[in-house]
Amino acid sequence: MKEKLETSKVAYDALVNEHGLSRRDALKIMGLTGGAAMMMGAPTSAEAGPSSDKKAKIVIVGGGAGGIMAAARIRRAASNADITIIAPNEIHLYQPGQVFMAAGLYTESDIQHNNADFIPDGVNWVKDEVTVFDPDNNKVTTAKNGDISYDYLVVATGLQYDYEAIEGMSEELVGKNGISSVYLNDPVAGTAKGGVATAQWFKDMRKAAEAASPDNPIQVICTQPDTPIKCGGAPQKILYLSDDNLRGNGPDGGADVSKNAKFSFCKKGTTLFGVPAYNKTLVEEVTPMYGNITDKFNHILRKIDAENKVATFEKIVQKKGAYDEDLEEYEIISTTEMVEMKYDFIHVVPPMKAVDAVANSPLAIKSGSGKGWLEVDFDTLQNIKYKNVFGIGDILGVPKGKTGGSARHHGPVLTENLIAVMEGKEPTAKFDGYTVCPLKTQYGEIMLAEFDYEGIAPSFPILDPSKPRWIWWAFDLHMLKPMYWYLMMRGLM
Repeated sequence: MKEKLETSKVAYDALVNEHGLSRRDALKIMGLTGGAAMMMGAPTSAEAGPSSDKKAKIVIVGGGAGGIMAAARIRRAASNADITIIAPNEIHLYQPGQVFMAAGLYTESDIQHNNADFIPDGVNWVKDEVTVFDPDNNKVTTAKNGDISYDYLVVATGLQYDYEAIEGMSEELVGKNGISSVYLNDPVAGTAKGGVATAQWFKDMRKAAEAASPDNPIQVICTQPDTPIKCGGAPQKILYLSDDNLRGNGPDGGADVSKNAKFSFCKKGTTLFGVPAYNKTLVEEVTPMYGNITDKFNHILRKIDAENKVATFEKIVQKKGAYDEDLEEYEIISTTEMVEMKYDFIHVVPPMKAVDAVANSPLAIKSGSGKGWLEVDFDTLQNIKYKNVFGIGDILGVPKGKTGGSARHHGPVLTENLIAVMEGKEPTAKFDGYTVCPLKTQYGEIMLAEFDYEGIAPSFPILDPSKPRWIWWAFDLHMLKPMYWYLMMRGLM
């Protein structure tokens, strides 16, 4: 209990003294974080953990959420280490806020912060990008500063968007010809083009629906690719919020014109959500609530004709083959066909992949569905081949965990295991696969989908996690962002 109270005091002092928050606002945040780490899990990671006073050179590559959290935690745990973070971005983006930008509830400036405010004291910041990882020689090569050596390496590069993998698609098309993509941002420049463009997309769609009719509705397509993506629920968040905006529930209100629009949600697979309880809610409650959404499963966007507003999908079709008398079942044959769909508005979620420098390095998975991602032990987050290398965040080649909430759970595991290796011990801390998706099912309600390697993992089991609730919406909209800036980025939660 004493340690927890001391931890709370550290976090409170940071909020009040370092960041200029009023005592009332600091208490609001602190009052929520004890039990309200709900939106990102609940490790008490600011408590004193393993530490080392050994001298070592630690390099962290990446200045997003994972890299900054790693720097904050390792700085406290390794008092005599020489720590360098390599990251080009002067501006830090609160990326989850781009969905609220699209919904008209945040502006771009609301999700921007100076990265300098988060780099811990005593950490050397090299404003550059790593172009080559050379773990055999314990060094990385940067674009402008040459080689930088290390004793221990933390890879926190995040992932990259691959819009060009869709024929005819490019980043330049976002915001034009009825095309949007809320994900698009420039992490180096610190701009959130996707959030800005999708906010306008919402408005343009509503204007078009007001001029349409139930007999001649506008056609809207929302897509999800067949690759791993960050925040796997975001494609559906845009689907539901844009439709709800047509019902007049957005910040600008208006009449219900949703009958003047038809939505198609196109994705790989045959379910809306991989966890059955959450999928059940979406299928039985959320989609029927709108009445104008058609789920087109096993439809993967392969081509887009922006000028003529035609999207081409690869449709996976499963047919019965010959009957196997021994197994007493029919052989299932999968075939594909290309299907064209006309649209007035389309929200494109790009395929995503590991950054090239990692994918082309000895640190990456070399084959299979995980090819290119950082190869780590699913539990310890330690590279399989290079024991002085760890990872955090979206770059990890693990089955789950491309969310900010996951990165927050990676942080204490990574730090504890890195310290163990520095001390000549085996890493024993384990990441449980925790992932959280605050799935916005309409304006004012969120289904807080929390799960891990084993299945549902609610922080508050007293509340049915599959039920959308206004309290999660209020928390996500009003409290999660300051908690992110002032606690999570400081490694205090």
